[in-house]
Amino acid sequence: MIEQQAPAPPSSAQPRDRLRDSDSDSYSGSGSGGGGGGGDDSGSSLRLPVRQGTGRFLVLAGVFVCAACGLVYELELVALAAYLMGDSVTQASVVLSVMVFAMGIGSLAAKRLRRHAAAGFGAIEAALALVGGCSAMALYAVFAWTGDWGGPWAYGPPVLLVVFSLAVGLLIGAEVPLLMELIQRIRRQDAGGAVADLFAADYVGALVGGLAFPFLLLPFLGQLTGTLITGAVNTVVGGALVLGLFRQDLTRRARRLLIVANLCVLTVLASATVLVDDFERAARHAMYGSDVRVALRTDVQEVVLTGDRDGRSLDLFLDGRLRVSSRDELRYHEALVHPAMTGPHERVLVLGGGDGLTAREVLRHPGVRRVDVVELDAGVLRLARHDPALSALNGHALDDPRVRVTTEDAFDWLRGAPPAAYDVVVSDLPHPEITASTKLYSREFYGLTRRVLAPGGRLVVHAGQVTSLPETYWTVESTLRSAGFRTVPYGTGGRPAGLVTGPARTPADTTRALRDRGFVLAARTDPELRLDPSGPRPRTLTDNSLAAGARAAERTRVPGLPASTLIHPRYAR
Repeated sequence: MIEQQAPAPPSSAQPRDRLRDSDSDSYSGSGSGGGGGGGDDSGSSLRLPVRQGTGRFLVLAGVFVCAACGLVYELELVALAAYLMGDSVTQASVVLSVMVFAMGIGSLAAKRLRRHAAAGFGAIEAALALVGGCSAMALYAVFAWTGDWGGPWAYGPPVLLVVFSLAVGLLIGAEVPLLMELIQRIRRQDAGGAVADLFAADYVGALVGGLAFPFLLLPFLGQLTGTLITGAVNTVVGGALVLGLFRQDLTRRARRLLIVANLCVLTVLASATVLVDDFERAARHAMYGSDVRVALRTDVQEVVLTGDRDGRSLDLFLDGRLRVSSRDELRYHEALVHPAMTGPHERVLVLGGGDGLTAREVLRHPGVRRVDVVELDAGVLRLARHDPALSALNGHALDDPRVRVTTEDAFDWLRGAPPAAYDVVVSDLPHPEITASTKLYSREFYGLTRRVLAPGGRLVVHAGQVTSLPETYWTVESTLRSAGFRTVPYGTGGRPAGLVTGPARTPADTTRALRDRGFVLAARTDPELRLDPSGPRPRTLTDNSLAAGARAAERTRVPGLPASTLIHPRYAR
């Protein structure tokens, strides 16, 4: 049985009456036009400069903005870590799991600050703006200046990634209990309703931040500037909310400290924003040397072209990975193209190869009538056509009337390609260890490729390093066989490429000095690994070296590897 409550005295109101009275947006006990008297009988004597309803709306608006900023920090760490260290699945898992764990710890730790909720929230927002806003620049700086030191320094970027994930997560987690306390001080309501309001504003803000990052901040401001401006917005909103709405809850000393702290944070973020271009140039100089010819960010990736001055080689980096080096690109492209051109080769399809170097080797063969190049990045194609050094290296192959260039994802393009349309398909695509490329090394992808091959047609695939990454290499070979191909694996020596040269992606990458590239020649029937006797004579390749490369590759065979599929990729490290 529930005992009947005694009637409330005239000077107080029942909770139900409080909720009803709140609709008038007036501050109870104040007869001076909402100036904020102290008539909150639920234990709060907070005086506000605005009406209760307006104050509550401002707090929820602050929750909205802070949530958007917090998600931008998370996405920025994921995106930058994937670019710097590769394997976006692993980096996203590390950042998000560590951050969610830290948010829980932050929420528990914030319980001790509830008595000083306004001051605590102001301090946390200033710290979050500083840490989150500067995280991208700090992570990039460690990667650029210590990436080639080796030893313990090779672990600097991943360790710093975890540290920033922890710090940002702790600060974000501490926001919610303090905001709950502040919103309850404005007007007491049942806990369920307060939580619902708070999380609704939080989740909607997260949605806006999540959409703003890829569609607004990255395209128009870039990672570094976008994150710094996000930190500045975070500082202004957090500081304005506390110092404007809850200033009566702060001592004079606390107000001064918060003002100074926010001004210092804004000064740091503004200074970094002004200097961000100089910082990027210095970091690029540290990673690539002083002879950077071109550095641009396309819709797909970062493209850096260096060298071709004072006897230095011309090097093309895509997202920090060395893709082409003029010192030994001939060895790679001759080994990739010429074995596949033995037989009919009037119609050739090149998947990838936006640098034009694969097309150059294809066009050396007499009898080639048409070459279709399918490249995702239009920026790389423009560079291959218009940069004097790179276009000279590829022999202006992309301007040959027999070459037709399509800017599209190779997988999507193959789905609409006519069957039996090509005698030769050359797959010159990014490494399978890169998460975004795993679908281009899947059974489904090779099934589509098999469909566009004419009877007797041949496919050649660049499959990564034979010796340093044998499981990846032989997984590609196993996947080709699962798609109905007969295969001949082979390798060739050369300068390290891809994930080994250039900015390191793992600690092992900084210490390896391996010189191996692996290819797989495939056809519906057993392909013959040899050079076309009627074709051009390669400068770095012979039938004997091909046979030696096949024997060397066979010695690294890893049996029993399953095929990689879209649903179950097998390449991510």
